[in-house]
Amino acid sequence: MAETTHEKPPKRSDDRLSQLLEGTLQDPFSLLGPRPAEGGGVELTVYLPGAAGVTVRAAEGPDTALSPLPGAPGVFAGPLASPEGYRLRATTADGAAWEFDDPYRFAPVLGDLSEGFVAEPGAARLWDLLGAHMREHAGAEGTHFAVWAPHARRVSVVGSFNGWDGRRHMMRRCGASGIWEIFLPGMGEGEAYKYEILGADGTLLPPKADPVGFGSEHPPENASVVRDARGYGWGDGAWMAGRGAAADRAAPMAIYEVHLASWRRRPDGRPISYREAAHELVDYVADMGFTHIELMPLSEHPFDGSWGYQPVGLFAPTVRHGPPHEFRDLIDAAHRKGLGVLLDWVPGHFPTDPHGLGRFDGTALYEYADPREGFHPDWNTFIYDYGRAEVRSFLIANALYWLEEFHIDGLRVDAVASMLHRDHGRAPDAWVPNADGGRENYEAMAMLREMTEATRHAHPGTVTVAEDSTAFPGVSHPVSEGGLGFGFKWNMGWMHDTLEYMKQNPEGRRAHHHKLTFGLTYAFDEAFILPLSHDEVVHGRGSILGRMQGADAERFAQLRAYYGFMWGHPGKKLLFMGQDLAQADEWDHGGTLPWDLAETPAHGGVQRLVRDLNTLYRGTPALHSKDAEPDGFQWIEADDTENAVYAFVRRGGPDDAAAVVLCNFSPRAQERYRVGLPAAGTWREALNTDAGIYGGQGRGNMGAVRAEGVSFHGQPASAEVYLPPHATLFLLHGG
Repeated sequence: MAETTHEKPPKRSDDRLSQLLEGTLQDPFSLLGPRPAEGGGVELTVYLPGAAGVTVRAAEGPDTALSPLPGAPGVFAGPLASPEGYRLRATTADGAAWEFDDPYRFAPVLGDLSEGFVAEPGAARLWDLLGAHMREHAGAEGTHFAVWAPHARRVSVVGSFNGWDGRRHMMRRCGASGIWEIFLPGMGEGEAYKYEILGADGTLLPPKADPVGFGSEHPPENASVVRDARGYGWGDGAWMAGRGAAADRAAPMAIYEVHLASWRRRPDGRPISYREAAHELVDYVADMGFTHIELMPLSEHPFDGSWGYQPVGLFAPTVRHGPPHEFRDLIDAAHRKGLGVLLDWVPGHFPTDPHGLGRFDGTALYEYADPREGFHPDWNTFIYDYGRAEVRSFLIANALYWLEEFHIDGLRVDAVASMLHRDHGRAPDAWVPNADGGRENYEAMAMLREMTEATRHAHPGTVTVAEDSTAFPGVSHPVSEGGLGFGFKWNMGWMHDTLEYMKQNPEGRRAHHHKLTFGLTYAFDEAFILPLSHDEVVHGRGSILGRMQGADAERFAQLRAYYGFMWGHPGKKLLFMGQDLAQADEWDHGGTLPWDLAETPAHGGVQRLVRDLNTLYRGTPALHSKDAEPDGFQWIEADDTENAVYAFVRRGGPDDAAAVVLCNFSPRAQERYRVGLPAAGTWREALNTDAGIYGGQGRGNMGAVRAEGVSFHGQPASAEVYLPPHATLFLLHGG
C-alpha cells in the first residue's frame, strides 16, 4: 500500500517551492506527491516542467484535472480522492499526451539509513543496496535507484524517459548516510540512465554513470543501463561444489589468458559474443588442456585501447560481447567443461572520463584529494582513496560481486605494485610519504588484506592472484602471518630473466647462463605463477617467437625448448593467447588471432606441443603438486655454461614418480651426455620438444633411456642421453 507523509501542502511562499524550481530541493518528497490538505482530505502536487496540463486518473471514479500553481511553472496541484492506485496523464501545449505512475507516491525502499552505513561491514553486499534494481514496490513494477553522493545538494535520475531533465525525477536523501534513492514505476530492462548531480558548491556536474550500475550502453555512448539480474538458471552445481580442489596450491594450474575482443572476430570485424565464446573459446581451451581461462578486464570501460584496464563501470560486464546473463552463459559453460575462470580486476586506478567516478559529487569522493596521492602520472588516471572506509567497502564489495553473482573462480589483481608504493611512477618530490616517512601505502595494504580475507571466507575455493613486479615480501603469505593473503603472485622476475636469456644469440648465451637458474634462489618465497602475459607482446616487444634468434627452424626449436623449460619449472603456468600458435607478430588488440597459422607444420607443431605439455603437466603430480615447496625441486646440473645444458628433478608426494627435465639451449646436439638420475632403471622419454609431431627433427633416445647404478651429479644413478639442439626432454621413471 502506498504511504503518505503528514506535512502541510505547499504554499507559494514555501521555501521548498523555490528550491524545487531552482533544482536544489534535497527532499522533493516533502513537497511532491499526495499529502494531507489543510482543510482535510488529500492534496496532490506534481512538478512536470514543459507540461500544459495534468490530469489525475483515479483507480475508481472520474478523472480530475490539477490546477497550475501561479508563479511556479510546471507545478500542478489539486485535491486527490484517494492516494491509492492513481495515475497521471500529462499534455503539452501542442497536444502531445502521455500517462504514467507518479514516483512521488511511493514510500522509501531503503528508509532513513544511519550515518556511515556504506562503510559498515554489513555493506559487503553493497550491490544489493545501491545501483538500479528491478523490483515490485507497493504493488507496482519498476526500478529502484540508489547512489552514494554524500556532498551533493541534489541528485536526479535522468534519461530519455524524462528528456534528460534533472528536474523531473529528483531523488530523496536517506538520512545522513549520503545515499539518495527513488523508485520509478514502469521503468524496466534496457533503459539508459545517468545521475545528474548538483555539487555542494551549487555546480552542476557532468551527468554521471552509476558507480554500481549493472549494465552500460555500447561505447562510445556511456550511460548506465538497467539490467534485470534475477532468475538466472545456473547449471554448474557440480563444479561449484568441488572447485576448491582446482585452486589448491598442490593442483595443476595452466592458465590461458584471453583478450576476448581480439581472440576471434567475425568476418565483419565484430568481436565474438559471450554466447559464442561459451562454445568456441571454452571448447578450444578445454581441448588444449588448460585448467583455467583468465579474462582480461571485462568491467565496462570507455576506451578500447586500455584493454579494459581503465574501467568506469566496475559492476557492469562490458556490453561489447552481450548483456550480463550472456556473460553468465560463458562462465557456466566453462564450469561444465571443468574449466575455472579468473577475471582481471582493477582496483588500483580509474580513468578521468567526466562520466566516471572522478569528483563524483563535486568532491574528491573516490580518489585521494591531493594529486600527489590521487593521480597517477604514468596512466593519467585517478587513484582510489584506500584510507576512506566507504571506498574500501566499494572495492571489496565489487570483488565479492564477481565471485557471487557471476561464479568467477578467482581475481587477478592488476598493478599491485602501484598500489603498494606511494612513489610508484613519480619523481622524488612528487609523492607523499606514509605516517612513518616511508613509501609503502599502508591504506592500500589494509584494503588488499581485507579483500583477500573477505573473498576467502565468503567464497572458499576461490583464488586471488597478485600482479606485482617488486620484491614486496609476503604477497602470497597468510594475513595471520603478516602477508597480504593472496593465493598466488606472478613471477615477473622469472619472466624478464628468462626472456632476456632467450633473446641472446645462442652462441653467446654463456655470459647469461644463470638468468635461467637465478629464479630458483627465490622460487619458493611465494606461491608463484610463471606468466608469459599480454604485456610481453605489446609496445614494440614483438612476440615471444620474435625473441628467438637465427633461422626459422632454429627460432621454432628454441621456442619449443623454452616452453618445455617453463612447464618443467616450479610454478603454475600462464600463456597469453596467440603464443600457443607461435604468433610471429605483436598482439593487436583491434585485430584477431591468426588462426590460419595452425594449419602450417611449424605453428601447428607448437600448438600441439602446448597441448601435450598441459596433458603431461596435469597428469604428472611431480610437475605440479609441490610448485611452492622447495623439496619439490632439485638441481642435477645448473652450471654447464659451456654446453648451455640444464637438468633438474621435480618431485611430488612419496608415492609419486619423480620427473627429470633436461634442457639443451645450444645449437649443438649433446651426444652421450652423462646425466645423474635419482634411480636406476628405465626412464621413459615422456616428451621431447624436438619430436617430429611438433615440427622438430625427431632426434632423441628412442623413447627411453636406461640408467645404471653409477652415481653422477650427486645422484645415485646415471645414464648417457642424447640431447638434440634447442630441445627440452621430460623423463619419467618406470617405463
